[in-house]
Amino acid sequence: MTVTQKLILASGSPRRVELLAQAGIEPARLLPMDLDETPKRAEHPRSLARRLSAEKAKAALAAVKGEPSWDGSYILAADTVVCVGRRILPKPELVSEASSALHLLSGRSHRVYTGICLVTPDRTIRQKVVDTKVRFKRLSGLDIETYLASGQWRGKAGGYGIQGIAGSFVVKLVGSYTNVVGLPLYETVNLLIGEGYDVHGRWLEG
Repeated sequence: MTVTQKLILASGSPRRVELLAQAGIEPARLLPMDLDETPKRAEHPRSLARRLSAEKAKAALAAVKGEPSWDGSYILAADTVVCVGRRILPKPELVSEASSALHLLSGRSHRVYTGICLVTPDRTIRQKVVDTKVRFKRLSGLDIETYLASGQWRGKAGGYGIQGIAGSFVVKLVGSYTNVVGLPLYETVNLLIGEGYDVHGRWLEG
């Protein structure tokens, strides 16, 4: 029955929770996984997003092992990577890191990759990586200074959140907007539906 299906989101990101809610989906449990996200030597940004989303999903699966109430749950994980060429930008916690990222992004195009990984009730692993191209306007010193003061950059891939003030920096976007926010909705919902999760039933419940 639909009501017995449980979805664990291996993330504590409010943005991902909000995006799922937009699609009528409410995770039964949030299970953030704190992993080392350091890229491997010469690792491509797409490969990093794919690897980290899988590692988060597998870590969440291991965390609920031995908890009968979560047997047969779906587990969804995601990881977003921002890059200029092959240069991977950090998820800054320091103002200096965010400042460097914004100066690099100013007036140029970059790519945002989000890896999504779904563990099904029978423990099959399904993955997809979504790619969006974003171009920023040329940022003035005042743009950067005041954006840094807003604090909206903290912990966000590439040092910005497109759903906030930084949305006004975007000149052009090719691909999925929700991918840049942190969870590509079209691909995520289709992945869930394809693996038997009753998304439409959730819409009726809502």
